[in-house]
Amino acid sequence: MARTGWIGNILQLMYRQINLSSFLFLLFLALCPVSCTQPIKNSNSSGKNIICFGDSITKGKGALIGQDYVSVLSRLLGEEVINAGVSGDTTVSALARLEDEVLDKDPYLVIIELGGNDFLLRVSKKTTLKNLENIITGVQDRGSMAALADLSCGIILNGYGKDFKRLAKRTGSIFIPGLLEGILDNPDLKSDQIHPNHEGYKIIARRIYKAIKPYIRPK
Repeated sequence: MARTGWIGNILQLMYRQINLSSFLFLLFLALCPVSCTQPIKNSNSSGKNIICFGDSITKGKGALIGQDYVSVLSRLLGEEVINAGVSGDTTVSALARLEDEVLDKDPYLVIIELGGNDFLLRVSKKTTLKNLENIITGVQDRGSMAALADLSCGIILNGYGKDFKRLAKRTGSIFIPGLLEGILDNPDLKSDQIHPNHEGYKIIARRIYKAIKPYIRPK
């Protein structure tokens, strides 16, 4: 009986240790930053500026001064963020101004919000994704981090979500999922048919902040 009790105690101890190990492993996965599983290229970037590079949504159409997502993001981060948004920009026109308006400004991180106008102008998905890849490559070749926003929402860029995610993973870029989700189909968050209002831009800023925060170097 004594021997049986001794073996039982050992088995109980082993069971507890296994459970503890499993718990610690699950806790590690929960607390581990995204970078543990998704390496980001140039995470040690020595650049100076965070730049938002995009179209009218980045520009802030429909928002009052200081209420666009770039301004809100700047306040969340507690540092200046450069707005390099141009209304009507496509991936082709953005690529043409990448050097002067982004790369020459010593970027630390470039947040890319593009593709919506390509879709509206019926530019092929293949061309859009190739241009986005060239933009990302240009940013990374400069030694900077790139973050890619997924603009697919409802009928806008329908079916592009997985492509954006795959492109971000393949290039080692930060992925910002569902940037416009729940905004474009909510009149209370829009200033017109396709642009957010100040409340919508707040949501966008928080989503970007959540995605990039683990990669922002301490001040």
